[in-house]
Amino acid sequence: MVGLAVRLRELGAEVRVCAPPDEEFAELLAGVGVELVPTGRPVRPVVTSVVPGSAVGLAQRASELMAAQFETVGAVAEGCDALVATGPLPVTGGARSVAEKLGIRFVHASHQPVSLPSPYQPPPARRGRPLPPGVADNRALWDLDARNANEMFGEMLNTYRAAAGLAPVDNVRDYAFTDRPWLATDPVLSPWRPTELGVVQTGAWSRLDERPLPPELVAFLEAGTAPVYVGFGSTPVSDPKQLARVAVEAVRAQGRRVVVARGWAELELIDDQDDCIAVGEVNQSALFARVAAVVHHGSAGTTTTAARAGAPQVVVAQGADQPYWAERVGDLGIGLAHDGPVPTAESLAVALGTALTSGTRARARAVAGTIRTDGTTVAARLLLDAAG
Repeated sequence: MVGLAVRLRELGAEVRVCAPPDEEFAELLAGVGVELVPTGRPVRPVVTSVVPGSAVGLAQRASELMAAQFETVGAVAEGCDALVATGPLPVTGGARSVAEKLGIRFVHASHQPVSLPSPYQPPPARRGRPLPPGVADNRALWDLDARNANEMFGEMLNTYRAAAGLAPVDNVRDYAFTDRPWLATDPVLSPWRPTELGVVQTGAWSRLDERPLPPELVAFLEAGTAPVYVGFGSTPVSDPKQLARVAVEAVRAQGRRVVVARGWAELELIDDQDDCIAVGEVNQSALFARVAAVVHHGSAGTTTTAARAGAPQVVVAQGADQPYWAERVGDLGIGLAHDGPVPTAESLAVALGTALTSGTRARARAVAGTIRTDGTTVAARLLLDAAG
């Protein structure tokens, strides 16, 4: 989203970005000269405390997210020509309602294809509502998903809409997605098979990151052979200390050094040996171009950045859309999907052994040359044309 904001501004548009008031997001936007309009509560405490799959506290969080759209975003969007929204259904449903009230263009943007209705894939399970076992008809499952979304968020959204003078909607999910959602993923890394839904695939969105790597990291990289990167981004893990130990031991078993990214999982070094270094927020594009492999959780962003850098990957998916990206990495031959979310030193070492082969690296480099870099340009021009 920051990449899109920067590109829009370069093309002459005025840009306002609403996001949770987490310090990381504010710093990210400040680094490119775009002001953050704080919206709702910080998201990191929620992400790092919610039990996966649990619906405890969901109704309150959903109501707060919707309220932030009708209040903060509604005020900020006054006088704008278009509103682009991404995120969970309470956000996008509320955001489209704001755009409807203001009479401006609305775009729903998804950074992964898993949540978009398609007969070729089942829907992801909603919190507290697992998919029924034994049902193989994807269309039936998507119909069930629409009903679940209505039961979970329909009354809530229509209450806010009534207060804003808007008529009720009878299908929250399809209203939020629109009949022409944008899919901000790379068509090679994440191909979309055409459906009745008019999906517009723009290519992945990223920003040109020109930040230099920290001096201590550069010194580490230059002091020996290419290391293996290990990081889980903003995805929490159940036992960070054990995961860090397993990862470091697995990498050492392959005779490699390690770069450990702390991330929201708060991974740390397991000892004081000089073959490891811990880093915070860094320029991943620059770093991934200098590592032997990337071990990660399988988010859309990390997967795409590693693929674009030509770095072999081992994806240890934890949930959400991450199993999809792990599968794509395996299908393309640019790395492996680890079997299960909790690796052992042995299982991870085996996966790394394959990722570090010359064949996998050659395939990763070949695919890197096909990954598009113009996603934000495509999206920005589409948006400006649509907004007149």
